Amino acid sequence: MRYGIYIIKPPERRGGVKLSDKRKKVILDLVQEEFYVPMKEKELAVMLQVKKEDRAELNRLLNELLAEGELSITKKGKFVKAKKSDKELTGTFISHPKGFGFVEIEGRDEDLYIPEDCVNGAFHKDTVRVSLLSGQRGRRQEAQVIEIISRGITRVVGIFDKSNKNYGFVIPDNAKITNDIFVPSERSKGAVSGHKVVCEITDYGKNNRKPEGKIVEILGHINDPGVDIMSIVKGYELPTEFPERVMRQAENVSNEVSEADILGRRDLRNVQMVTIDGEDAKDLDDAVSLTVEDGLYKLGVHIADVTNYVQENSALDWEAKKRGTSVYLVDRVIPMLPHKLSNGICSLNAGTDRLALSCLMTIDGKGEVVSHEIVESVINVDRRMSYTSVKKILEDKDEEQIKEYAPLVPMFEQMQALAAILREKRRKRGSIDFDFPETKIVLDSQGRPIEIKPYERNTATKIIEDFMLMANETVAQHFYWLELPFIYRTHDNPDPEKIAKLATFVRNFGYSIKSRQEELHPKELQKLLAKIEDTPEEALISRLALRSMKQAKYTIDCTGHFGLACQYYCHFTSPIRRYPDLQIHRIIKEQLRGRMNENRIQHYNEILPEVAKNSSEMERRADEAERETDKLKKAEYMEEHIGEIYEGVISSITNWGIYVELPNTIEGMIHVSTLPGDYFYYDEAAYEMAGQSTDKRYKLGEKLTVQVNNVDKIARTIDFIIADEQ
Repeated sequence: MRYGIYIIKPPERRGGVKLSDKRKKVILDLVQEEFYVPMKEKELAVMLQVKKEDRAELNRLLNELLAEGELSITKKGKFVKAKKSDKELTGTFISHPKGFGFVEIEGRDEDLYIPEDCVNGAFHKDTVRVSLLSGQRGRRQEAQVIEIISRGITRVVGIFDKSNKNYGFVIPDNAKITNDIFVPSERSKGAVSGHKVVCEITDYGKNNRKPEGKIVEILGHINDPGVDIMSIVKGYELPTEFPERVMRQAENVSNEVSEADILGRRDLRNVQMVTIDGEDAKDLDDAVSLTVEDGLYKLGVHIADVTNYVQENSALDWEAKKRGTSVYLVDRVIPMLPHKLSNGICSLNAGTDRLALSCLMTIDGKGEVVSHEIVESVINVDRRMSYTSVKKILEDKDEEQIKEYAPLVPMFEQMQALAAILREKRRKRGSIDFDFPETKIVLDSQGRPIEIKPYERNTATKIIEDFMLMANETVAQHFYWLELPFIYRTHDNPDPEKIAKLATFVRNFGYSIKSRQEELHPKELQKLLAKIEDTPEEALISRLALRSMKQAKYTIDCTGHFGLACQYYCHFTSPIRRYPDLQIHRIIKEQLRGRMNENRIQHYNEILPEVAKNSSEMERRADEAERETDKLKKAEYMEEHIGEIYEGVISSITNWGIYVELPNTIEGMIHVSTLPGDYFYYDEAAYEMAGQSTDKRYKLGEKLTVQVNNVDKIARTIDFIIADEQ
């Protein structure tokens, strides 16, 4: 069949039929041929024998076919025949403070760009139906909202402004909610200007009319202690209290392990074991034990058996499933389970009998697990250790600590040796460790930040990390080969385009990244990180490598974990604070007890996809809330340091400015308008901000001396200016 005969002429009618329709049919016939492989526009032009002067007409036809839902475009810009599901697209609207937005669609690599005049009344997080437009914004296909299926936000947290005796407005904290909410006085609940409030939206507005609402809760005045964090808690709809029926169930849980609970379990109460956690930890869900016999390490990772007290489909279970995870904010913990369980019977407190699921591994000198057992057990922890104490024993050789914990010191030394073996094994297979420091924020009694510093890992934290990783891998592999329903922790390979961009950039420094068939082995990134260690470009390239990675998530399919360079991985070790761990504990126990029949397999196949999806979403929500509270306290801290000078590193560059991170992990922005000298522009390919007519350049990873210029606590932003060029 010949192609190209209808493409080159401009649209006209012949016999009542548009010639453009015939030309579209030629394109559609081509993409449906068996021999067709996805092509870019230029490749299609060659195949269709389109002359250069007629390429604009081809472009128009392709865009029309996209808009009509007949064609789809891949993230690499190649055209394919659209699936039926592509013609009517449904997704989540993500608003931008400037009025436009995006629609995220499950299963689609790139989200859709929604121009401001095509938002059509959609609010942030609404579920919407969209139709594709002919334009494209960068790699993003443009679309317009044609139907709001359901509202994603029904309540807004913000500052109340009593503009008039008859009404006021709520100014949303979330900049993505672009309209203030009109509130009549009779619905204001007595709020006054400066109050932080929770406002329920009663009318979303249309035709340029503002949305309306009513005040349902007054959190306090904006300057009252604790109101700032509570505003974030309410803004993310984090639950602050447990329902009464959940608390009743928790109160009925026994405070002690009963003889009936112990029956049939492996008795490990005489095995020497410890918990190792931070000083302020209260929910201790993992204990470790270690002996060495005939050159083999006998490692035990003992995890609290929370499922013994949280029965499936109980009120406790439904609440834990809904929450998905505990949330660790700067001044409080919002637990997944009530304190009666999380700090009581489920916590592996020293000197008390506790129920556990134990992963007992025999490991050789190369770090290979030569045999393992997963058992229901009863344990009794010898000592509650802190990371600080174990570090003092192993790193600092602190005589006082060594004396106090003398019976345990040989085990700690063996743990240090085994952890080093496991870490080296992971390194050899390509596991990636970026080791960026976390933030430690110290607050006073009024919730004000008095110190912010990096929270560095040490020998003790690495021991626990290494042992938990080993247990998680072992359990995941065990259940993968049993071919039972399970929840895995997976981490997909990086986007090939991002890796290609990174590879192009690092070549400028004399480095290379090898990949095959658009897939990258994690060892290549690991090698790159090793090569750049202690070089001037280390900070720059490490950040870019990290940004090329995808987010880990929970799935029912065992597709591997790219960052850890392993094929099997799950979350088994924290059932007090993560629901996926709790869920797989049930599966493990049913399998151990011989109850995993066809009905139970079918049951888990039905419920696990939603559990994995919700757990991933709740994890994202918790991460975002934690980041926002950290940003808030960092802004509050820097408010006391305006005018002071610091040395930092350029951590990010955008069209609107340069972000600089200080050694204490605080990040601020130098707005492009405050850069000294000429007009600047962002060179995306080079990751730098460059002068329009000067040689001045600012590169990612470069050190800069900055001065704190301004702080906005409401927006949680910190503004820097360059200090040494003022």
